[in-house]
Amino acid sequence: MTDQTSTVTAETRPASSAFGGGKAASYRQQGLLILLTLACLLPFSGKAVHMDDPLFLWSAKQIVQHPLDPYGFPVVWYLTRMPMSEVTQNPPLASYYAALIGAVAGWSERALHLGFIVPAIVGVLGTYRLALRFTARPMLAAAATLLAPGFLVSATGLMCDVMMLALWMLAIIFWIEGLEEPVKPRYLAISALLIAACALTKYFGVSLIPLLLLYSLVRRRRVGAWIAYLLIPLAVLGCYELYTQHLYGHGLIYNALHYQTPVRRLETPLGRLLVGLSFAGGCTLPALAFVPWLWSRRQIVIGGATSIFIGAVFFEGWMNLGRIYAYEKWVHDHKLLITTQLIFYVAGGISLLCLAAADYRKHRDAASLLLLLWVTGTMVFAIALNWNVNARSLLPLIPAVAILIARRLDLARPAATLRGSAVFVIPLIVSGAFSLWVAAGDAALADSSRRMANMVREKTRTDAGTVRFEGHWGFQYYLESFGAKPIQSDALGGNFGDLIVLPMYNTSTFAYPLKTTAQQTADLDVPTWITTMNPDAGAGFYFSGWGPLPFAIGPVPEQRYLMGRLVQAK
Repeated sequence: MTDQTSTVTAETRPASSAFGGGKAASYRQQGLLILLTLACLLPFSGKAVHMDDPLFLWSAKQIVQHPLDPYGFPVVWYLTRMPMSEVTQNPPLASYYAALIGAVAGWSERALHLGFIVPAIVGVLGTYRLALRFTARPMLAAAATLLAPGFLVSATGLMCDVMMLALWMLAIIFWIEGLEEPVKPRYLAISALLIAACALTKYFGVSLIPLLLLYSLVRRRRVGAWIAYLLIPLAVLGCYELYTQHLYGHGLIYNALHYQTPVRRLETPLGRLLVGLSFAGGCTLPALAFVPWLWSRRQIVIGGATSIFIGAVFFEGWMNLGRIYAYEKWVHDHKLLITTQLIFYVAGGISLLCLAAADYRKHRDAASLLLLLWVTGTMVFAIALNWNVNARSLLPLIPAVAILIARRLDLARPAATLRGSAVFVIPLIVSGAFSLWVAAGDAALADSSRRMANMVREKTRTDAGTVRFEGHWGFQYYLESFGAKPIQSDALGGNFGDLIVLPMYNTSTFAYPLKTTAQQTADLDVPTWITTMNPDAGAGFYFSGWGPLPFAIGPVPEQRYLMGRLVQAK
């Protein structure tokens, strides 16, 4: 059965469909999606710089001064000063976009976040456009993408992931439409350039080449001239590798492919699989919220029992899962609470994998193969190949899962009337409300670093000494903005009276060896009852070394900072 006969397209969808109505209705729906995206993201437009945002912003500021040398500066991001070309593991296109925003509108958080809403809107509308070809419910698919925690939280940041996803969606759309009879070479060429741009935003974008190759072979049933267009992004990436080799003495793609961290050595395959299922299910929450409408009672019982069994294995330690966390205080304090949440997130992960498998089993066409490979390929990369499991690596599968949900509902409950489909607003509201809660928790966590940096600034405004600190992420961005210096493990110099600031929850910290006055503590409350990053809560949205959950519900530990004056310089 071919693509044209097995999928529901905009042209074949019944006019009485709850999401039909022709071009006018499509424009209205897209307008509503834009308004919904703005409503979700505008409240976070003042969010503090967070996690890896500084790497992209520092590169953007470098680009403004040296447009052809995005990584030609040093940075202290680990324990010592290193060239940025060795620290970053992402290509520069998102930083070029941030440079454009900064040069035009300034470098305030609000200006940058407003600029980064545009890729989020493109990603949502791209999901809608692609879903028009695959389901009678494109509006539902697009809304399920927007209202997934993995997408919404990522869209409140200033990193490359949502921009990559927007280009990913556009590349797929142009490629699919370019393959239609008669073949449209212009569309295929545009898609090839979008693939290259996607890969230069985040290297994972290169996986579009094998994905679209296999899709095209199944759809066209033979190799044609279209295959030559897939060589264009390879040529562009080859030129980029040669150029960075010339600039920095090593190719940046090669560096990223060989990037390793100690985290991988602490994990077992079973541990990574467990965390991968948890992160995938949590980040694609609609796959869990829609379960009552997607599966039969028997299937729900089987899936639930499997999730509970996996939770029991985790709780009791029946299998060697490895040390999958950098901190283990939760083992004693919060294990039952974390395990309970883990069960639900794993259930969502099982649901999304079953959605992809069931859809392919039902249709066995190019569209179902595309969605299956899209989901499973992203999962394999995030779990088995990436340096650690994190929500950012799983972001690309969210639109595919949303489309799979809509396709499953097409089979189970045909969209005959608006009243019959209105019930699906309920799981969307549940998922959206939860996602906004997670995004608010992430924003409050980001703001705690900004608040602490401002407190240190006020405390030392009249000091003659220097502020020195450990830790990175947004905390470093704000402290360096008023002249504070990051401590390097191989250069511990300082002067009498310098203020030393040590964060409890941060990265690349070490036991500070120099003598200081009695340390004072500053505890910043994060009263959200949900967090994306805290090892004591088991949450590791950006880095699974901090916990098996993408986000954790419960009391959020205070963000503690230790401060003391240097009394003996090295």
